[in-house]
Amino acid sequence: MKAKKILYIGLCLVVGAFIFSSCKKLLDQEPRNSTYDQAFWQNGRDAKAAMAGNYALLRDVLSSGNWLARPRHYIYGDAMVPAYMTIESEGDGIEAIQRGDLSGNYTLQNFADWTKYYKVIAMSNIILAKMPKMTDQQLNDVNNPIRFRKEIIGQAYFVRALSYFMLSRVWGDVPLVTNSDDPINAPHLARTPKADILKQVENDCHEAAKNLNWGYLSASDAAVTANKGSVYALLSHLYLWRATMTNVASNTPIMADVNSADTTLQQLVEKGGYRLNDTTNYYKTFIGKSTEGIFEIAASEDNLEGSNRSVGKMFLKQEYWNNNIPYAFVPGSYLSSHFAVTTTTMGWVWNEVAWAWEWKTITTTVTDTKDIRYRKNFTDVNTAKPTTIKYSNVVYRNPTQKTDAYLSNNIIIFRLADMNLLRAEVALYKNDLPTAIRIINDSKKHNGADASTMLAASLTKDQVMNGYVMERGRELFLEGHLFYDLLRTRKYGDYAPWLSTSRFNQEGFYWPVFPNLFSNNNLLTQTTYWRGKI
Repeated sequence: MKAKKILYIGLCLVVGAFIFSSCKKLLDQEPRNSTYDQAFWQNGRDAKAAMAGNYALLRDVLSSGNWLARPRHYIYGDAMVPAYMTIESEGDGIEAIQRGDLSGNYTLQNFADWTKYYKVIAMSNIILAKMPKMTDQQLNDVNNPIRFRKEIIGQAYFVRALSYFMLSRVWGDVPLVTNSDDPINAPHLARTPKADILKQVENDCHEAAKNLNWGYLSASDAAVTANKGSVYALLSHLYLWRATMTNVASNTPIMADVNSADTTLQQLVEKGGYRLNDTTNYYKTFIGKSTEGIFEIAASEDNLEGSNRSVGKMFLKQEYWNNNIPYAFVPGSYLSSHFAVTTTTMGWVWNEVAWAWEWKTITTTVTDTKDIRYRKNFTDVNTAKPTTIKYSNVVYRNPTQKTDAYLSNNIIIFRLADMNLLRAEVALYKNDLPTAIRIINDSKKHNGADASTMLAASLTKDQVMNGYVMERGRELFLEGHLFYDLLRTRKYGDYAPWLSTSRFNQEGFYWPVFPNLFSNNNLLTQTTYWRGKI
């Protein structure tokens, strides 16, 4: 109850602080007046409420979409790849993105508008402006004012860094706002080059790391608030994205960033205290707050924070979500390719040319039913529309009638299995194939995959990279990572046919900007690839 009350106060703080509109300015806010300032930022409770509001805004960004409950986090990171999911037409035109068409009216309105990200950033900026000025006397309602102050500051830096990182992966160049000045009187903002945005993300992460510890002030904060491990996980992704995506015309990664990712990942694994979840508790990983959770967005129905517009709603059939009509399914080709096992036996084969039976080797491809990710994540696998139950912790607020359903699965942003596999990517860029193969095979073994699926030591670098991408596709299916993985590794052509090499080199994977954001802002420009197309 206490946590819910703090979150409620935090949301009230956000509502009282901002009034947003996406159609006029980048940040169309109503500034806080002096009375408001006097009412808040007086004690630790106020600061905690502000930070809770910041996390709530971040959750709203990731879970928002359109009226059909298509969460943007998964639209950007997974749905762009038709090899991983199939979206059915429901009148909103979003299925066109799987052909690379991001120009639909509803798509632009709901997914090409970055306003919600800037709400999160604006709240972070206010916290970063106010929190350092709070005295120990004002914070006498918390046990350790010095550490408490640092924790809130560090978390605000992290949330801002994560927001800008997500923005830049979707749009590339985006406006940069790092102060809490009155935005009504601020000048219009142009798009800042993505290199500068990513540098800001790095700087914010370093500031966050200075202020945060590996542990938490409270056990209840684990995974759902940022700590030093969360920062290192973000930095690891940042360095590998920057290493490979700074110059898309080159397939040679920037080794300085690769080395930074290597060092960061080593420290995260050694000092974070995380451990892979036991596969006997497989679903716990995706319900949330498991032993391998590094950073998650709280969405537990235990605190009435469940979601009725979650990614699970896109897939779950009647037996998992009462009266739900799914509008997405898993392509059968994904299951047959990612969980394929090749077996060989000797047998008699009819030779139509010689018109005789021959004793020869018979090669057969079957499904790896030993892999727990296949067994636990998918149902209806032999139908035309297989589905995923990876997120299926449905809770009914009216259990008797099985109505008012909410999904009680946290949004998993970073977890240890992701970090372990990133170490294989680092090894590949360093041409250390034995290490990459070992890491990939360790992931397979942990999940009980058939021994025949293990990567052989004789494989070429490109073959190991294929195996790496395939393993990421198995492990991180529907976690918002896979499209970005394909861009980094240059394997997009195998999974997203709409993205040709020519379009990739034109950075045609970035999203256009919602045209309404250009109103009254003559400094804003459309994403390069989409100029003249929107």
